[in-house]
Amino acid sequence: MHGKFLFLGTGGSLGIPVIACECGVCTSSNPCNKRQRPSGVVHLAGKRFLIDAGPDFRTQALKADLKRLDGVLITHCHFDHVGGLDDLRVFSLIQNKQLPCLLSQESYDELQIRYHYLTHSHSTDKFKFQVLEADFGKTTFEGIDVHYVSYLQAGMKVTGYRIGTFAYISDIRKFSEEVIASLKGVKTLVLSALRYTPTEVHFSLDEAVAFARSVGAKKTWLTHIAHDLDHDKVNQELPIDVQLSYDGLEIEF
Repeated sequence: MHGKFLFLGTGGSLGIPVIACECGVCTSSNPCNKRQRPSGVVHLAGKRFLIDAGPDFRTQALKADLKRLDGVLITHCHFDHVGGLDDLRVFSLIQNKQLPCLLSQESYDELQIRYHYLTHSHSTDKFKFQVLEADFGKTTFEGIDVHYVSYLQAGMKVTGYRIGTFAYISDIRKFSEEVIASLKGVKTLVLSALRYTPTEVHFSLDEAVAFARSVGAKKTWLTHIAHDLDHDKVNQELPIDVQLSYDGLEIEF
């Protein structure tokens, strides 16, 4: 099945330019170095699924002329991934139906604290939450088969998603071999890599390349990128099958 993925945002939690920073990337005139918080849209079989809604989502949706959503896949509840959740209410209003959201039980529990007004009382008519039953598996979401994997980032559960030969794996550093096994056969991989050096919660560039090799992906696009990485310079250093993405990039799978 043929599909497309549009990168709405490819930056780390601070976005780029970083407030008050005057480094070479933050002051760059290259539009590929202007990175909003991570998010993207999967186009498949007539459906449009948003992956995460960070604090820049409203701006991203207007820029992409996004007029319809059929569902939302939530990876986890750090602010850079769900800070724009409230802005999704408009799609329920204009489409006159609940907006389906797929997420883990842990993420749903966290949203009930952070966005209690979206999960309780009269606001529940805006969203329809579909909670995943396990850490690994397959579910049907709005008529599409979605495989999912799980791992922890600083104690918070993160869900990675696979649709056919496309997978979106963000905010990963420590993972089980079951993650790799579940991603075998993926041809197009979107993977987070923050900077040259690893952190406690994010891959370095080298670790991301090694992970992509373990999965066997034919093409890997890196996202969740910090201001340490200049787009053109780093892409020249990376292997041709692993490249930095940029806001507005659309790929096919």
